[in-house]
Amino acid sequence: MGGPGELRPDRANRLVEDRSIDPGGKAPRGRRFQQLVRPLGAPIRFLVRPVTLLALASAGLAVGCVFVGWTLLRLPVDGGMVADPGTGGSLVLEAADGEAFAARGVLRGDAITADRLPRRLADAVIAIEDRRFYEHGGIDPRGVLRAALRNATAGRTREGASTITQQLARLLYLSQERTLARKAQELLIAVWLERQLSKDEILARYLSSAYFGAGAWGADAAARRYFGKAAGDLSLAEAAMLAGLVRAPSQLAPTRNPEGARQRAGLVLTAMVETGRATQADAAAARDAPVALRTPPEMVPGRGYFADWVEAETRRQVGPVPVDVMVRTTLDPALQDIAERVVGSALDREGTRAKVGQAALVALSHDGAVLAAVGGRDYGASQFNRVTQARRQPGSLFKLFVYGAALEAGWQPDTSVVDQPVRIGTWEPQNFGGRYRGRTTLRDAFAQSINTVAVQVSEAVGRNRVIEVAKRLGVRSELASVPSIALGSTEVTLLEMAGAFAGVASGSRVEPYVLRAVRARDRPLYSRAEPGIGGGQTAPVLTPAARAGLLDLLLAVVRDGTGRAAQLPRPVAGKTGTTQDNRDAWFVGFTADVVVAVWVGNDDNTPTNNVTGGTLPANIWRAFVSEADRVKTATAQAAAVARPVPPGAAGRPPQATAPSAPPAMPPRPAVRGQAVVLDTGTLRVAGQVVRLGGVIGFSGEPARDMALYLAGREVICEPADAGTHRCKVGDRDLSEVVLFNGGGRAARDAEASLQRAEDQAREASRGLWAAW
Repeated sequence: MGGPGELRPDRANRLVEDRSIDPGGKAPRGRRFQQLVRPLGAPIRFLVRPVTLLALASAGLAVGCVFVGWTLLRLPVDGGMVADPGTGGSLVLEAADGEAFAARGVLRGDAITADRLPRRLADAVIAIEDRRFYEHGGIDPRGVLRAALRNATAGRTREGASTITQQLARLLYLSQERTLARKAQELLIAVWLERQLSKDEILARYLSSAYFGAGAWGADAAARRYFGKAAGDLSLAEAAMLAGLVRAPSQLAPTRNPEGARQRAGLVLTAMVETGRATQADAAAARDAPVALRTPPEMVPGRGYFADWVEAETRRQVGPVPVDVMVRTTLDPALQDIAERVVGSALDREGTRAKVGQAALVALSHDGAVLAAVGGRDYGASQFNRVTQARRQPGSLFKLFVYGAALEAGWQPDTSVVDQPVRIGTWEPQNFGGRYRGRTTLRDAFAQSINTVAVQVSEAVGRNRVIEVAKRLGVRSELASVPSIALGSTEVTLLEMAGAFAGVASGSRVEPYVLRAVRARDRPLYSRAEPGIGGGQTAPVLTPAARAGLLDLLLAVVRDGTGRAAQLPRPVAGKTGTTQDNRDAWFVGFTADVVVAVWVGNDDNTPTNNVTGGTLPANIWRAFVSEADRVKTATAQAAAVARPVPPGAAGRPPQATAPSAPPAMPPRPAVRGQAVVLDTGTLRVAGQVVRLGGVIGFSGEPARDMALYLAGREVICEPADAGTHRCKVGDRDLSEVVLFNGGGRAARDAEASLQRAEDQAREASRGLWAAW
């Protein structure tokens, strides 16, 4: 037997055997520890274990304390995901017909308070997010286990594991990163919140802070955005849908994913029944009740240009917007859809061959209301608005101002001019095609866009006079007084040129606009006065003779000149524009009811493949206006069919009782001049809107026929009752002319002669009555 310090043979054998297992001669560390401890005997073994465990426990406690202290020190002072309360409110954008089409900014709504909790929504949120909310102290281990089991059984995330208090901690103080430290901070803050606030206060703050998608922070904001009502007024079906959004608001927002939102709402209703927060019958009724959304759907990308424009203009008109507002715009959704489709199709069809990468289009009413705007090929790829932001050379489009100045100086469309070589200093302008026509008229020179004549005219009347006419018609860009200004060497925007042509069409200065009204929930913030109402009559931008002459020239461009591709079965006035090396191509034209401007080119200013204003831009213009005409005509016909029609040719609808006489008003002056037809019952004469007495007007084909009838003729309008006028063309009463030809309907209070005129149109099946 060996002594105390010697190794017993049987122990040594065991060691040898154990070492033989390891080819390297080394036993595993755990086994070596056992081999060393084992000879010390049982008493020592029992002594080592408690000491080791105590040391390990102390070390663990110390590490835990250090970790807790470290997480507390690293708590963010300004963390959290809630929207900054210092930012402005949201804007819900409405088209001219009141239909919402986009939303911008953060919608806030009213804060939820503990004493006014929206009970249905609170129950729905508790049922789906934190069933034991009123029982736990901020952390719910049982809830974690239950959620894990339910989600595993369902095969998807059906129920969350974080308590509402934890979620509030994350919303108010923490980021969304997924780390152990961030989770520890969340738990610590949740416990602290439970000690500081009552349960209802926690729930109220959570409902006021959670994001529900579509830019809506807080339950009241979400209720107003999606359903147009306060959170306390939600139905059970609506409350269930909102509660279902909390977990994935962007993915499940009903504006983007209505079916996903509906399915999620069904899970919420099931959870409410399971927790006793709704009866089976109420949940079934909620499932069957259709939820009507009152919010704009996910915005069509092409309307982003218009929405950006409106947002900027709203803030310019009303300043910073601290509250949520509704913005009524001038947008015509049908025309906007047509504009996007026409521009996209043209670029897809001809863009590659023509080496054209971009195009823009804007459509205005004659008073400047922007009906449609396409700022580029793809809003998602580029938010740069080529209607309002791009400054390009207009080329021959600028001749509008050159010839306008000449006509004001006494020149006539038939004035004789000579197309010949011109030299000013070292500059020698060239004609398209490089040839000269010799003697011609001002009208033909404008229609054929002869460069040498435009330069001669500009020099003769004076460049400063040309610039002054351009400014008067609404051009705000800097215009350099150089010889080449006659050929559009300065840069302007498409919107400026559209506004200038609208000024010629209407006879008054036109400022294009996109806003009609801005209102907060409790008050109006901005309202645009109707033209000719309240602000008086706008002064003419051109002399009557100059305007008539320009209309003559513009009509000749489309009838006989470079703009023939824009011809329609009704009068079109317009002008083409093409810059050097075909880098820019324009066509701007107008009819009796709309002004449309089109530009095509490339953002990097590279040349196109011989594209001129009379080719691709004019084709886009014609396609847009033609399709718009068809839509408007169909709308007018549908409206006519919807109106009650008397059963017999001689029969008439019941007459309304004559209204009492209005208070005496000061006599209004007569209005006279050439008329722009807004519809067959409404004209614009000398910049003033005139309603024909006794006539219910229509747009579309009847308005186009009326515009042809009135083209170039003077209309004299005498004030009548109720803000209307009786207008004459020559010796004929215009209201009778409209009704006799079936261009409109007689108003209920129309006098007998007008009713007879309508009867005659119906008997002869003229105009609107042709379908009867």
